[in-house]
Amino acid sequence: MGGFGRYLAAAVAARLASEGMGLAVVLLALERTGSAGHGAFVLTAWLAPHVLAAPLAGAAAARARRPRLFHVGALAGFTCAVAALALLLGRAPVPLVLATAVLGGSCGPMVTGGMSSLVAGLVPAGARRDRAYAWDAATYNAAAVTAPAAVGLVAALGSAAPAMAVLALAGALAAALAATFPYGNGGAERVPASLRAGLGAGLAALWRIRELRAITSATTLAFLGIGSLTTTAVLLATRLGSPGGGGVLMTAFALGALAGSLTLGRIRAAEPGRSARWAMAGTGAALAAAAFSPSVAVGAALFAVAGVCDGPLLTATLRIRSEYAPDAVRTQVFTLGAGLKLTAASLGAALVGVTAGAPPQALLAGISVLLLAAALLHALLARPRGSVPAAPATAPSAGSATARAGRRTPGAP
Repeated sequence: MGGFGRYLAAAVAARLASEGMGLAVVLLALERTGSAGHGAFVLTAWLAPHVLAAPLAGAAAARARRPRLFHVGALAGFTCAVAALALLLGRAPVPLVLATAVLGGSCGPMVTGGMSSLVAGLVPAGARRDRAYAWDAATYNAAAVTAPAAVGLVAALGSAAPAMAVLALAGALAAALAATFPYGNGGAERVPASLRAGLGAGLAALWRIRELRAITSATTLAFLGIGSLTTTAVLLATRLGSPGGGGVLMTAFALGALAGSLTLGRIRAAEPGRSARWAMAGTGAALAAAAFSPSVAVGAALFAVAGVCDGPLLTATLRIRSEYAPDAVRTQVFTLGAGLKLTAASLGAALVGVTAGAPPQALLAGISVLLLAAALLHALLARPRGSVPAAPATAPSAGSATARAGRRTPGAP
């Protein structure tokens, strides 16, 4: 198995653990304390550090003299936190449990954006790298499909504690595989010490570089809606007479997203910014139609269409980050982007909880409006303003990439 093959295996394992945590924590809390609300507090503690830890994790990764040790350590810390929560939740004092969740959540950005930032060093630029990002995006979608099913199955056969143990084993496998990546020579890109960026450099790059600013702003707005989709799907299915149909709707969405990332997401001819806009617009239109579904079966078909449209969005986002992020802050850009999206999704989930009394059709229509608005926002922010064409940040030197940061045009080769 080549370096990228091992990367894909590690990414699937790590993201399986990450995606399964939401359901596993709530089930374990309900089993041991009788309160799902207790699990919600622990899950909040797990998710909250992501956006705060993202710039710190990115800067630390850029400055690490031993990148292998740093990435393996982050995955190991994530894994240890999962295992510790399996033992402590419902048994240990609440402050200790919450502190463990915060520590584990602080490693979260390296499971998402931090790992994706390694692709540029594992696969040469061009069509192969674009296909690699499509496969990387598919690992997120595959984990979103399989993790809840795996957790639910193991919990049904025994209890939620073994389900948490399965997630910990997946994290351990990811850490072991990460130790075999070809870091350094021939592997992940490294930046000379004099060019390593400070803590705020990644955030500055997201703001200064038009393409990064456009995709980050648009996807953050889009995930404000996507984050509320699961709860809205449950409410919609209940309104349609099938209380258990929410899982069917979200499974259809996840399967569609997986198919979309493996098919539409691999089309190199499409400029990534245009692909992102059409993905958000298509997802919004399909969900708007789903709001008028007469049955769960029709809704599932439309949710699957929405997922197919959503599939290329992550691939396009990863391509844009890779092409336009200066080498010195590449990992920061990836971790920050992932952290902002996750934070927006968490806020969206909280908002739909507050408005859960509204008709689910109205909530789903609101989600579609957010996605359509995100597509429009990207079109406005990505529009060039008399800029001079220049090559993206995949040029050889980080210094020259930084100097060109403010004058690139979309679709630069």
